[in-house]
Amino acid sequence: MLMILLGVGFLWFAAALPDSVEAPERRTDAIVVLTGGSERVAEGLRLLAEGQGDYLLITGVYREVTLPEILAMAPDLPEEAAGRIELGYAADDTYGNAAEAADFMARRKLATLRLVTAAYHMPRSLLEFRRALPEVEIVAHPVFPRGLDQQQWWTDGDSAAVLLGEYLKYLFAVAAGPFRGGHP
Repeated sequence: MLMILLGVGFLWFAAALPDSVEAPERRTDAIVVLTGGSERVAEGLRLLAEGQGDYLLITGVYREVTLPEILAMAPDLPEEAAGRIELGYAADDTYGNAAEAADFMARRKLATLRLVTAAYHMPRSLLEFRRALPEVEIVAHPVFPRGLDQQQWWTDGDSAAVLLGEYLKYLFAVAAGPFRGGHP
């Protein structure tokens, strides 16, 4: 019975993944990018350049990465925008990304954010961010990694494995929530 429930849950999870950007024209106070794919950072930089947010936080950045390296990814970014970008080095997972973003938002007294991450990662990200930032309005902004077939995942073993792994992490995040005692 448990296997059937897990299987049905997985099918629901895969079918419910976002397939488009929520409110693409909606401007927010901040743009928060979760690292894990070059498309995510590039999209965050593009959104900042287009004025979709006042600040950009890239959370979960590898400790050796510098702001000039990030800026090299967006040669058309206005010079003044560099002062509105913060790199977060403390987060090692989605829970940590949410905690890092909560600190960032509180320090600046911001009320809205656009969350940029892979579509398959969005459910768990929204779960953690809503727990950490209950008063902040969060706009989901999924990116769609090349090579991951989210629409016909069952025809590609690699895509199926990524989605199944993310589903299991999502279940763990749901179950762990009450035991974490809230976000730092």
